[in-house]
Amino acid sequence: MSKPVILLTRRFPDAVEARAQRDYVTIPNPADTPMTGREIVAAAADGGAAGILCAAGDALDAGTIARLPESVRIIATFSVGTDHIDLPAAAARGILVTNTPDVLSVATAEIAMLLILTAARRGGEAERMVRAREWTGWAPTQLMGVTLEGKKLGILGMGRIGQALARMARGFGMEIHYRNRNRLSPAEEQGAIHHADDAGFLAGIDVLSMHIPGGAATRNWLNAERIATLRKGAIVVNTGRGTTVDDAALCAALVSGHLRAAGLDVFAGEPNIHEGYHTTPNLVLLPHLGSATVETRDAMGFRCLDNLDAVLLRNEAPLHPAG
Repeated sequence: MSKPVILLTRRFPDAVEARAQRDYVTIPNPADTPMTGREIVAAAADGGAAGILCAAGDALDAGTIARLPESVRIIATFSVGTDHIDLPAAAARGILVTNTPDVLSVATAEIAMLLILTAARRGGEAERMVRAREWTGWAPTQLMGVTLEGKKLGILGMGRIGQALARMARGFGMEIHYRNRNRLSPAEEQGAIHHADDAGFLAGIDVLSMHIPGGAATRNWLNAERIATLRKGAIVVNTGRGTTVDDAALCAALVSGHLRAAGLDVFAGEPNIHEGYHTTPNLVLLPHLGSATVETRDAMGFRCLDNLDAVLLRNEAPLHPAG
């Protein structure tokens, strides 16, 4: 029996591609450049793809999905988020969509903790100083940051990633506060303090770490009004979705000194980020590294393949349906 054909829209980790090539006829993207919607449609049609293994940022909007060939039965995205896929359009075509939950929580929480530490201790500024050969030696008042011990960490979105971050932050002596759609059980809270409204939550914390999904409901959630609610000298970190931050408002608060520092791993319109971010010194910028560990990226790819296997090899329901 011939193997099903799947389209790989990007290069994936070696172990993932090796397994895909073992069980499927693969249509690769050796250049590893993002494919346009037109290119995805053409590649899937030319190869008779039954499945698409895609990645965050791929152009799977309603127009692209409407033009996909009838052969496509499933889209498996190498991500937890599905903002890049028009789920209603896929459902209308009868195309299944799956994602990769539960495997990147610790890795993303580590990046959030890295950003919190780097922003608090001015690590980005310090590294740039040394690399530019501008460091003239130790000085008592040079690049003084703030310690995390005793600070109040506010976690916006206390899902798996938020809870993993809370576990890490407790090791630094931080007090955990959180805002969530639903209050956690006492066992899940582990002593974290729940807040029922945004104003009370924001006004009482020293560090805000954002872990909320994208979409119209959360677009520019961190706007000028909410930033003003944060206490002077607060730190903001975002490893969730770039669209949840009002870029201009965040830059203005960093420049004015209302915010001490910020750290971002995600951006609206990435990789084309807000111009002000390039020149704001008290801002740490990472290129979307949240899940970028060998262990996590392999697990994400295997989860995609598990879903493809269920649908295309065993004619079963997918293990991790999105939406």
